[in-house]
Amino acid sequence: MTRSQRTPEIAARPPGLAGVHLFADVPEEARARIARQCGWRRYAAQEQILDRDCESREVYFVAQGTARIIIYTVSGREVALADVETGSFFGELAAFDGAPRSASVLAVTDCWIATLPATAFLTLLADHPPLALIVMRRLSATIRAATERIVDLSTLGANNRVQAEVLRQAEAAGVDDAGRAVIRPIPIHADIASRVSTTRETVARVLNDLARKGMVTRERDALVVHDVARLEMLVQELTA
Repeated sequence: MTRSQRTPEIAARPPGLAGVHLFADVPEEARARIARQCGWRRYAAQEQILDRDCESREVYFVAQGTARIIIYTVSGREVALADVETGSFFGELAAFDGAPRSASVLAVTDCWIATLPATAFLTLLADHPPLALIVMRRLSATIRAATERIVDLSTLGANNRVQAEVLRQAEAAGVDDAGRAVIRPIPIHADIASRVSTTRETVARVLNDLARKGMVTRERDALVVHDVARLEMLVQELTA
């Protein structure tokens, strides 16, 4: 594999929906009924799960593994939009509006994926309003993240976008009392480049510059950001 994630042990049989966050408060019997409506498939790492512009309408639940939502530029460059971890889902937009898929999805690690027909998904949300609220909150978060990404692409140069992505990952990893963050697994240059629409060489140059300034340190399996507040100030100065 070329990705940073180490492939976890994956179940030999479909693991069910117990680990899917959307169904956390759904009674076990009802969750089992939903699982029986699903199709199940195991995907190998780097295998395509979903193709952009295809006409399918199912909603996909990642019961185990990690998938990546991607699009390709006209020149063929891969742009990563988000990783979908165990317990999350994707594909709901096509279920709502009936339009073709807006992005492709690739398995980052081996995955067990459950697919629920659009009609069954919409009926589920109508019958269980709390689940509909969870989906709406997720869509709101997606819109906010997309807005931030548009602003970054519109206002920041490539070097600055890399710094902003490192900051985002540091904040997602959690900042300790000393103001440090430890990003695990260590980010792969190609992954960062894909997320911010630049080259691996640019990512390497920016990370080396941050290392020379003492702001980051590479460890065997992690990238340590020593002063998240300082990195945030640097990014804010660039966006001002």
